[in-house]
Amino acid sequence: MPDFRFILDGYRPASMNMALDEAVMRLVREQPAPTVRFYGWKPHAISIGYFQSLEEEVDLKKCEDLKVDFVRRITGGGAVFHDAELTYSFACTENSGVVPRKIIDSYQKICGALVKGFGEMGLDAKFVPINDIIVNGKKISGNAQTRREGVVLQHGTILLEVDVDKMFSLLKVPSEKMRGKLIEDVKQRVTSVEEQLNRKMSFGRLAEFMKMGFEKEFSTRLLPGKFSQKELDLAKKIEKERFSSREWNFKR
Repeated sequence: MPDFRFILDGYRPASMNMALDEAVMRLVREQPAPTVRFYGWKPHAISIGYFQSLEEEVDLKKCEDLKVDFVRRITGGGAVFHDAELTYSFACTENSGVVPRKIIDSYQKICGALVKGFGEMGLDAKFVPINDIIVNGKKISGNAQTRREGVVLQHGTILLEVDVDKMFSLLKVPSEKMRGKLIEDVKQRVTSVEEQLNRKMSFGRLAEFMKMGFEKEFSTRLLPGKFSQKELDLAKKIEKERFSSREWNFKR
């Protein structure tokens, strides 16, 4: 297996995070091997799935009040509040043989890297089809994938901390009566690295564990790399035309 390119990125606005993921996906053929990127979100943000309605899912006034960003992803799935977490993205060509062609098997392979990363920090994690990872019966990571023109892009979150109350203050619920029940239900079903370890962990330390997980799962090395100028230029173009545009984010 060839060495992977590894980009330990910083904290960026939601629109640029999604633009960089897409730029890497579009240009990954020009790389000798897959790209793994770790990043965070500043300001905090909500991303909605490609098929969702922003106005139906998100309390936009509350986002404005709390200075929380929002963006529509190119991947499916539900609304996600990005707060204290490490987000990863993984891109490779379908014909590289790095991940299986079957969707469920490719999820299992890529999520297997996270499972091994959790193992490195002493947590017994399990992959639950189609796209979740659990620890002690609670969800600690959600993942989403898309395939375009022979390229696989998967990205997902690893929760350092979880603030369910804040999350539900930003998301719309069917009725106020249900809000309390939903919050309690999610608190029972969702966990975080710090809750499971019962101690604080930095973004950088978590990144080290997850890097080890990718290296073990794929029997390769993640070599520090950086974006090419072509990727950065394309990301700026995509951000302007799509992820920062009202037309894209409010399209449904």
